[in-house]
Amino acid sequence: MKLGEISRLITIQKILVRHGLDEIAFASNVSRSTKILFYAFPWNWFRRKRGPRGERLRCALEELGPIFIKFGQLLSTRRDFLPEDISREFLKLQDNVPPFPGEEARRIIEDAFENKIEDIFLEFDETPLASASIAQVHAATMKDGRKMIVKVVRPDVEEIIRRDLGLMYFLAEKAERYTEDGRRLGPVNVIKEFEKTLLAELDLMREAANASQLRRNFADSDMLYVPEVDWDLTHKNVMVMERISGIPVNDVESLKAAGVDLKWLAETGVEIFFTEVLRDSFFHADMHPGNIFVSRPEPGKPAKIMVVDFGIMSSLSEFDQRYLAENFMAFLDRDYQKVARLHVESGWVPAGTRVDEFEFAIRTVCEPLFDRSLQEISFGTMLLRLFQTARQFDMVILPQLLLLQKTLVNIEGLGRQLYPELDIWKTARPLFEYWMHERLGVRGLAKGLKDNLPRWLDRLPDLPNKTIDIIERLRDGKIQVELKSTELEKIRTEIKRSNQRTVLATIGSAFVICAAVIFGLDGFSPAMVGGVPYLTWLFGGVGLGLLMFSVG
Repeated sequence: MKLGEISRLITIQKILVRHGLDEIAFASNVSRSTKILFYAFPWNWFRRKRGPRGERLRCALEELGPIFIKFGQLLSTRRDFLPEDISREFLKLQDNVPPFPGEEARRIIEDAFENKIEDIFLEFDETPLASASIAQVHAATMKDGRKMIVKVVRPDVEEIIRRDLGLMYFLAEKAERYTEDGRRLGPVNVIKEFEKTLLAELDLMREAANASQLRRNFADSDMLYVPEVDWDLTHKNVMVMERISGIPVNDVESLKAAGVDLKWLAETGVEIFFTEVLRDSFFHADMHPGNIFVSRPEPGKPAKIMVVDFGIMSSLSEFDQRYLAENFMAFLDRDYQKVARLHVESGWVPAGTRVDEFEFAIRTVCEPLFDRSLQEISFGTMLLRLFQTARQFDMVILPQLLLLQKTLVNIEGLGRQLYPELDIWKTARPLFEYWMHERLGVRGLAKGLKDNLPRWLDRLPDLPNKTIDIIERLRDGKIQVELKSTELEKIRTEIKRSNQRTVLATIGSAFVICAAVIFGLDGFSPAMVGGVPYLTWLFGGVGLGLLMFSVG
């Protein structure tokens, strides 16, 4: 390790000790045998009153700095294996970071576009509107009068991120090597997922592309508005985008004062989310209240939901979409056997998993949810419980499904804050049914034919030649099929034994028939045994013996 990394590691250890996290480590099952070492450190000689472990962990992450805060935010989405008390505390982590100087932002912008800022903008406000761990946002006005925001990546942030990621990998590897929980939870893979997400947020070209895609998906929507990116003024570390003006979605009093229908707003938010997931397979995965605004309704111009910050987006494959649609529909019908069977048939859980055992586990954790009215049941909670249960059967939860579950929890919580009677099932079910009809019904078949027909027609001219080639190779003995499967060997052996038994049974039957014929012959009186000719005993005994052997 480099000197800077060693110094940083010492700082981290001091912060962890200050918040009593060494006590948590020594209290684990793995460390109980060496708990005496806990009292070898002077700072543990006197008992101090400390808060709950989740609170202590959260405070430690906040003191460790922006990168660790973002890591805690990511962990808050991994509620499929984090203890409930810790994940609940991590949800409180706020990415509030002191801004860097406006003069530095000006320099970064000028370097990116190789031009003076006065030649780019009519006005540029050096005081940031918002500041986070990766970037901060400034207000600007274009020379044509358009109001814009300018997002600028923090200077030297990538170097800081890579330094702290190195330390995280170091700690995660030690945890996996020396602790049972570490081996079970796989923290190294979690760090890899975090690294991928974090480094992607450094590239504002990627975020701009995400925003443009989402804007195109909802170009004709009367529900959602996505601000426009100015591609001529977008760089890897600088992005210029249309500035929107609206009411923060969690400012309920202002929404009411503006005449926004809260029931419409809550249901529309749910509809937008599932439209992104099912129709477009491209959804905004960071839908917390700070990223959602509502336009003020005007005569002839109804309110719209507006979103910002497109650094974290996700998509689902058609397989993932089908998994969600069919499972949610089966849950609505309380068909737990179908849920279990879908998981096994799709390969989400190992093929050898007993469907009845999996079904019982799913029923145990999900049936209590249906004791409540549908309005009270949480999609996100149900999906989380399904993930937790499936993990017990060695199901690997993919990152995109975890992002979906986290976003769903945010959407549900916000929707019910706006309108407590929100029935998410009633809002979402038509979208699931429409998706299944489109993909699995006649229209889905027609679409599949339409999509594949050009490829089939392209290959069709070569089909006769390939067929003739295969026939000629078969005729010339150039194609041989070699079967090595142990199961096929077992079948061959069983067939061989069956043939042997058939032959023996035939011979045995012949002997019995001969014995019967001999016994019935009139006028033939050979040596008698027990009133029956000797030859009858001989043929009949041999025949019955062969029959019994063949049956056995």
